[in-house]
Amino acid sequence: MSQPPKLRLERDQRTLLRVRAVGQKVALHEDLYHAILTRSWSAFFVSVITVFLIANAFFACVYRASPDCISGVSSFSDAFFFSVQTMATIGYGGMAPVTTYGHLIVTAEAVIGILSMALITGITFSKFARPTARVLFCHNAVICPRNGVPHLMFRMANFRHNQVLEAHLDIYILVTEVSAEGETLRRPHALKLVRDTTPLFALSWTAMHEIDESSPFYGPGAIEKLRMDGADIFLALRGLDETIAQTIHARYRYAISDILVDHRFADVTTTMPDGTRVIDYAKFHETIPIERSKAA
Repeated sequence: MSQPPKLRLERDQRTLLRVRAVGQKVALHEDLYHAILTRSWSAFFVSVITVFLIANAFFACVYRASPDCISGVSSFSDAFFFSVQTMATIGYGGMAPVTTYGHLIVTAEAVIGILSMALITGITFSKFARPTARVLFCHNAVICPRNGVPHLMFRMANFRHNQVLEAHLDIYILVTEVSAEGETLRRPHALKLVRDTTPLFALSWTAMHEIDESSPFYGPGAIEKLRMDGADIFLALRGLDETIAQTIHARYRYAISDILVDHRFADVTTTMPDGTRVIDYAKFHETIPIERSKAA
């Protein structure tokens, strides 16, 4: 059974260029903010809870170093929960510092707790408010004739169905080239589109690249050569999301093996008698073979 379109969207957004770095010396504190923002929500909350528990366990040990500094505390668990109350500025009143040592530790923990809560709140808001795009890309690209000329086509849809204004699409093919000195280079080449912008991206958009003499897909065996070279196609879409009034970005990667020759996309949009446009996501990834006699 095929997955629902929403689940496929979340999976497809991760099929980008895979990079594995080796020999890199990473210092987490040097780029901590970026590292946190790029973590998933589950990893973020697990990290926050883990740090919170470790910090309170540390302060519980500090309190237990002087057992009589806090009234009403007789065990490590009491000290731990007193630390939780102090760091969260709750203060139920059942336990309180009674010595100078206890007051100093409580003061230090209260300052750390206030700063930590403010920091966590800011990061949480930054992650929540970060502009994101929900663009669904078809699993395959197709090559089929348009007005008798072969075109490479890509289909995408605005999964939110709101208004994305002045959407612009750039498509690059990353090919392997060997220089005169024998160096192997991975060089991007822009694919010229019939239309690379649309003033309003609300439903679906089929971008087309005409395969003429200037196209890397032109000529017999061109696609096979690109496949042997391990070429990849990258799509980068940007536009202004009218809902949040911010620029959003979406990316996708196709391998040459994802291109279906002599296929066309199945129709997914219809117009109702009252003018309402309907998009059928159940057919969004479907392609239909074209007979060569008709494609010629």
